[in-house]
Amino acid sequence: MKSETMQKHRQDAPKSINCGVITLSDSRYKDSLGSSMDLSGDFIVDALNKKYKVVFYTVIPDDSKLLISNLEKAIDDCNVNVIITTGGTGIGSRDITIETLKNIFDKELDGFGEIFRYESYKELGAGAILSRATAGVYKRTLIISLPGSPNAVRLGLKIILDELGHIVKHLKE
Repeated sequence: MKSETMQKHRQDAPKSINCGVITLSDSRYKDSLGSSMDLSGDFIVDALNKKYKVVFYTVIPDDSKLLISNLEKAIDDCNVNVIITTGGTGIGSRDITIETLKNIFDKELDGFGEIFRYESYKELGAGAILSRATAGVYKRTLIISLPGSPNAVRLGLKIILDELGHIVKHLKE
């Protein structure tokens, strides 16, 4: 059953949304110093640019301080409404994305991670429990954190892409 209110909100959603993309990867960062090998980041940029505008994109190593400084730069200097991160979401010792974001979120959107893991489970089985994909709000900016694999990025974008305008509408209220 479709919600009339939700349909109205989607109609009233802003058409122009500034987006940022941050890839966290020690290996991709080293590669990006010479040549770009960021398949997941490139895929996010391409998908967002079909409907919105990517105004910030960077590849950084797995480092909390660098992540926060790049979030601040994207929000304060580039006026982004949405930031999608990819990478650094695993359970390895260098995976710091989720802990860093959860420490700064004003509000969490638990439903995104729940849906992401459910859809991953349907594709991958119990290995989906390793996913820590999440979303939340920081400084009235939506931040979505996806794993680094291209397949995970495709799945995450399939879930969230058409809902971005609706979410940004509420963030501007």
